[in-house]
Amino acid sequence: MEALINYLLQFGNLNKPQLDLIKSKVVFKEIKKDEYYQEAGKIPREIIFLTEGIIRACYYNNQGEEVTKFFFEENNFVADINNYNQGIASTEYLQAVTDCKYLVLSKAVMNELSMTIIEWDRIVSKITAKGLAEKVNKISPMMTEDATERYLKFLTNFPTLANRVPLSYLASYLGITQSSLSRIRKNTR
Repeated sequence: MEALINYLLQFGNLNKPQLDLIKSKVVFKEIKKDEYYQEAGKIPREIIFLTEGIIRACYYNNQGEEVTKFFFEENNFVADINNYNQGIASTEYLQAVTDCKYLVLSKAVMNELSMTIIEWDRIVSKITAKGLAEKVNKISPMMTEDATERYLKFLTNFPTLANRVPLSYLASYLGITQSSLSRIRKNTR
């Protein structure tokens, strides 16, 4: 819970009664490795703050192949924000790469906090902008780089993830085959 509070306080000022209200509304949950937190075709109705573990966003391309789009680490919010905001079905899956623990903020709770805490919407807006900027900054350069550069950039951007995610997910994220990734890893050591 403290990780969530510390994270929120980076984006705005909240007093003790407001923090106590947030703490009282958050629900703690866990999922096991390989379980899906969210499935494509379902409308996202909550936002989570990941306190332990790794979650990946993935989808199936038109050839039926699973593609890893992004990884979320501890102490970050995880949400399909566009579909959550619009109330439409998601096209992506959110899957636990490791056992995960997280805090849930339901849509009803988010609305209640918005109506009760004057700063809430501004804090959420800042967090959303930061998350989207980080995603763009991590994904955009990968479009122009070769496979080795993408792998080295991944190591820079996600220094703790390389040894925590299966090679198949990492290869999918980088847009290369698993054998190419193995060769690149061998040549860059």
